[in-house]
Amino acid sequence: MKKTTFAAAAILLLAALCPAQTPAGYEARFTDKALRVDLYQVGDAAGETLTVDAIYEEPLWPETRTRLVDPFGYGRYVLEIYDVASNALIYSRGFDTMFAEYKTTNPALEGTKRVFQRSVRFPEPKRPFLFVVEARDKKNLLHPVFSRTVDPADYHIIREAATAGDWIYEPVVSGDPRRTMDLVFLAEGYTAAGKDKFKADVDRMTQVLFATEPYKSAKARISIRAVFRPSPEKSMDEPRQRAYRKTVLSASFNAFDLDRYMLIERDHLMHEIAAQVPYDAIVVLVDSARYGGGSIAFDYCVTTTDHARSLEVFLHEMGHSFGGLADEYYASEVSYNDFYPKGVEPFEPNITALLDPADVKWKNLLSPGIGIPTEYGKDAEEALMAESRAKNKAAAEEIARAKERGADAAALKAIQDRLAAEDKEIKAKIAEIRKKYEGLADKVGVFEGAGYASKGLYRPQKVCLMIGNPKREFCAVCRKALTDMIDYFTGK
Repeated sequence: MKKTTFAAAAILLLAALCPAQTPAGYEARFTDKALRVDLYQVGDAAGETLTVDAIYEEPLWPETRTRLVDPFGYGRYVLEIYDVASNALIYSRGFDTMFAEYKTTNPALEGTKRVFQRSVRFPEPKRPFLFVVEARDKKNLLHPVFSRTVDPADYHIIREAATAGDWIYEPVVSGDPRRTMDLVFLAEGYTAAGKDKFKADVDRMTQVLFATEPYKSAKARISIRAVFRPSPEKSMDEPRQRAYRKTVLSASFNAFDLDRYMLIERDHLMHEIAAQVPYDAIVVLVDSARYGGGSIAFDYCVTTTDHARSLEVFLHEMGHSFGGLADEYYASEVSYNDFYPKGVEPFEPNITALLDPADVKWKNLLSPGIGIPTEYGKDAEEALMAESRAKNKAAAEEIARAKERGADAAALKAIQDRLAAEDKEIKAKIAEIRKKYEGLADKVGVFEGAGYASKGLYRPQKVCLMIGNPKREFCAVCRKALTDMIDYFTGK
């Protein structure tokens, strides 16, 4: 049985006594500034420890001043700020960490401990406060993992100027940061000679963002800024290719031993650079033509800029980092184990375990008369695709054996023609299935296959930027979730 420490018990008691509502009057509780806490998180699948590296005062709190207690319930962690004098919960926000992903990997399950950085930020309280971090268990229930009382007048809080001499570019400023959603692009792997290219890449990403709903409709409430700090070398690390570059943020592919996954472990420095401008969301652009990127929800996303699909990757990864959206694909290699435990409803807004078919998470957006779950020929199509793969494998073996027997060209062609005919027949059957269900293309239903799982998890529509969409569009449920997040930051 897990022991509950006195500190943990005290946090739980404090949380139980505190009202779960936003206190009246931002000005009564907070200054106009922000505090950033740089954390270290160390552990494996069996446990974790958090510790504070440093606390910094930032010049402006640009986020919401009206919805100070988290209305979403997203994230594998929750930051809570309590006023010590009144025991009132005055701020909370869900967030994710790189460690949350790591602890589901094989090395973590085998007991290998790793250290990760994570910075969290909140409005600066006027009075002493209790800083609490809670983590979700496999049932998505929250448990306290860290607490510390802080006096905002403490001289240990670092109050340096945020400016660092980096080049600041402001292509779109739509108003007061306290009433706009503020996105900042950071340069990674651009040399000093690449400043103009970074500017052009920012403009290109901004253009596609504002061409995509719901950002298009909210353009008047979104500001775009960029910070350029040159790197000694171009691009990013590619460990499997034995290619290492010295860059500002040490961006690297092969995150969690997955070659196509790129993340950034210098989280503290990333937030320090971003703090030179008002920001609610961070996007890191890497000067490379390689395909790929990554994200940590409610922290940042990163993408290369010059691949043919870089714009799509940017929108997809920002869906994770800004909107807290889940991956909707399921036929792909990942490094996670039991990322979404069976029998537990995911907290992300765009996937569901369908534990209660009568109360679907996105029931208000369901198309009239849609089946729950929604049949779309998935099982039949996947069976045919499996049959095709098996036949292709058998064909290769049959041809190899025929060659060993010394079969002539005519005999080999006869085998190839027969196998091609069989493959054509399978493709025709797949085409028939797709035609049968083509009317579901724009319908909101409950489609099985999501969150890296072919069975047991469901998504809202057949196609979406979170699974793949040739139209480069989010589904209706993802658009609603992103709109809610924009409204949250803009105080709407």
